[in-house]
Amino acid sequence: MKYLSSQAIITRVKEFGESDLLVTFFTPDAGRLRGVAKGALRSRRRFVNCLDVFSLVNLEYSPARNGDLHFIQSGKLMDAFPGLRSNFAILSKAGYMVELTEILFPWDVPDRGIFEILIKLFHLLEKGEMVNLIPQAFEFIAMSQGGFRINLERCCNCGRIYSGEGAAAFKPEKGGIACMKCQQITAVTPKMSPDTVKFIKMLYSKSPSIFDQLSIEEKVISEIKPVLKLHREYRLGREPKTACYLE
Repeated sequence: MKYLSSQAIITRVKEFGESDLLVTFFTPDAGRLRGVAKGALRSRRRFVNCLDVFSLVNLEYSPARNGDLHFIQSGKLMDAFPGLRSNFAILSKAGYMVELTEILFPWDVPDRGIFEILIKLFHLLEKGEMVNLIPQAFEFIAMSQGGFRINLERCCNCGRIYSGEGAAAFKPEKGGIACMKCQQITAVTPKMSPDTVKFIKMLYSKSPSIFDQLSIEEKVISEIKPVLKLHREYRLGREPKTACYLE
């Protein structure tokens, strides 16, 4: 039997029969996959501490023969990210990012950039760095890669190019910004200052290195939260189950 070997982030695990585990995992080159770890509950020799949610592992698995279930032969733990389980707030933020990944990236759709950013942000959450910003930052990146990038280049009504001077309003139904001549600031068309627009554009570069020296004013954080909520609700049509635990 042919086996593939790949790094993977474990996203879901549940019992499957008497001794098996059904494992959902996200890989950089094959995307989100699902497989059965035979006998994992009875013998840990082939899966020593590597089938916990959020863990970065190296899995050996066979391609699916029938349906979408792979056979997971073995695994080697690379990083368990134990700090993600240090308190409920950190755990919830990691869970939120994983749930967004599941919503935005269908089965078998790879995105190496998102995979690498997830690992980077798991490390930062473990260290307690930028804890209140990380879920929002990841959401902008993931929504963009999932096909829902906000148009920040020009007014979605009149088409005038946004020069980076003066405030703009976010219009959820347009998926873009509008100038002050075309749209007033309201609860459903929230304000986006030039610093907020600049910050989102930087996130859209989707490079993990941007988080090494990232700094942000509290004003920007307060502006991006309503924008994200409206954008997410309009484009996805639902709230992730873990969203209620973020505040």
